[in-house]
Amino acid sequence: MFEELKFDESGLIPAIVTDKWSKEVLTLAYMNRESLELSIREGRTCFYSRSRKCLWRKGETSGNVQRIASIRADCDGDALLIEVDADGPACHTGAESCFFSTVHEAEPPFSLGALYKLIEERKSAPQSGSYTSYLFEKGVDKILKKVGEECAEVLIAAKGGDRAETVFEISDLTYHLLVLMVEMGIQPKDVLSQLASRHVVDKKVKQEKMQ
Repeated sequence: MFEELKFDESGLIPAIVTDKWSKEVLTLAYMNRESLELSIREGRTCFYSRSRKCLWRKGETSGNVQRIASIRADCDGDALLIEVDADGPACHTGAESCFFSTVHEAEPPFSLGALYKLIEERKSAPQSGSYTSYLFEKGVDKILKKVGEECAEVLIAAKGGDRAETVFEISDLTYHLLVLMVEMGIQPKDVLSQLASRHVVDKKVKQEKMQ
């Protein structure tokens, strides 16, 4: 495998690290052969510091360990893509990703992860007139009531065979579920991890447990 990789004149290869669950790019670091071997052997990221000229295991002092899910090389073999399950922020500033300074953006990107973070912000820093902040102010009973109402709306729309209306109501339900998740401290990756642990497509998990 190593024979197919192209290390530069300094014996290094760039490693792009992404979150296994959100797919967000966390950081760009460098590896040499030894750090790559250690990463594979230990199952956690180990890089080569160009400034300190030594190996460093991510999380060695901070505790923000990155457990490796996969390592892939690009088509030319001169860059690595590493998917990780992160135990904490990737950036030394405390940010989840090192890529938080916008140089240019044609339009704000949307993702469920970005929506979740925005909802978190409305909880930690309430805004006047914000419906999301209002839900957190009213508490979990109000949030649960809205989740129940939106579930019923999805059923009615789907039963009526109205695709557009069903998409609309599923969107409402998804938003309120995210609010509930933030209220309960449930991360999106917690749900994805639970789904990944099941053969959810082919098995009726709840029914099997109840039998």
